[in-house]
Amino acid sequence: MISNRWLLALAVGAGVAMPAAAEPKAAFVARCAMCHQAGGEGLSGQFPRLATRAAAIAQSPEGRAYMARVVLWGMAGPITVEGAPLMGVMPGMASMADAEIAEILSHAVTLGKPAKPAKPFKAAEIAAVRTAGRVSMAENNALRAKLAETGVIK
Repeated sequence: MISNRWLLALAVGAGVAMPAAAEPKAAFVARCAMCHQAGGEGLSGQFPRLATRAAAIAQSPEGRAYMARVVLWGMAGPITVEGAPLMGVMPGMASMADAEIAEILSHAVTLGKPAKPAKPFKAAEIAAVRTAGRVSMAENNALRAKLAETGVIK
């Protein structure tokens, strides 16, 4: 038997349009919480913690663009987060409107108690990344590695 969580994940991953959320938290819960959890704690070994980490990544233009790329185009493959290896898949969600992606990322950067608050994302930021063109999940993984080397992602 397939759970509702997996059906939702399959729908999102397949680009099936879902109703827009009324607020950023609702959009995050509808689209992201099944993997990253409602508070952004993540799931050990599969999905990284977003709480406090998202705000840290969003402090730089490169980090913000990376976050938008991952939500738009997805990412797959092994990564290391806080010294722990993870192997998961983040489906691309390019079927969502730029404003909804901005709402989700704006909520993600508020999770936990960030050392430094991040400014909210704007739909124009997401649109600029979308306009730059589609990238593969592997390209996003390679970008993540580069940003980790330079300290943008910890």
